[in-house]
Amino acid sequence: MTATIIDGKAAAAALRARVGALAEAFTADSGRKPGLAVVLVGEDAASSVYVRNKGKATLAANMASFEHRLPADTSQAELIALVDTLNRDDKVDGILVQLPLPDQLDAQAVLTRIDPEKDVDGFHPVNAGRLATGLNGFVPCTPLGCLMLLRDQLGELSGRNAVVIGRSNIVGKPMAALLTAADCTVTIAHSRTRNLAAHLAHADIVVAAVGRAKFVKGEWIKPGATVIDVGINRTEDGLVGDVDFEGAASVAAAITPVPGGVGPMTIACLLRNTLVAAHRRTGIVLDAQAI
Repeated sequence: MTATIIDGKAAAAALRARVGALAEAFTADSGRKPGLAVVLVGEDAASSVYVRNKGKATLAANMASFEHRLPADTSQAELIALVDTLNRDDKVDGILVQLPLPDQLDAQAVLTRIDPEKDVDGFHPVNAGRLATGLNGFVPCTPLGCLMLLRDQLGELSGRNAVVIGRSNIVGKPMAALLTAADCTVTIAHSRTRNLAAHLAHADIVVAAVGRAKFVKGEWIKPGATVIDVGINRTEDGLVGDVDFEGAASVAAAITPVPGGVGPMTIACLLRNTLVAAHRRTGIVLDAQAI
């Protein structure tokens, strides 16, 4: 069996196009563009590139981009003061504080300070609680993108066995909650799970987000499974995922590549969440089926 390669770039481009059209309609109705504020502290090279790409994508989607670059020695009080200012700014619908932060800063305290209605990253405890209890809130962008790719590939997810490898608050836990809400039977595994291969032997869906290069072996994958590889690991051979791509692709029905799979969906879902935030804050109705 040769797996279908799930084209995350194409899916993300289609989502960005839908968001852009809806953002244009929002501007016509409200008199302003949906606004996304991104805060970068320090000069981390990877974060700087990521922030720049987010800014370009925001503008391309007919939204307003507000970029705040702070020096690496910024204090906790200074960063909190900026977040408070953005919370009060009516032009800003979404706030994203780029992680990681320098060591002197308490990331959790900063993320918790963001207004939950502007928390388009979905990291605030209020939004995490809403997701866990089945209420409307903002879902972290990477797992939301994974869910969209799965639905595009498989359609109905109800009744399928899913294994999520990774238990982070950013990907693993919200991914498991989303799949549970979609009526999957979900197992959360991780790097210390005993006999991971036995769990994967029954998995119709595998979402790997463990942060270890080629950690998931191809022979562990159930024939015909759909594999979503969230991992991005830098190796001597270039970027690789958490799954042994060649081995898994020989038995899976479908698999995401690295790069070009989940990554593009993360930024597209950030734009989608910002659009939703703008509509909620202004009371303009947004057709959820449209995005």
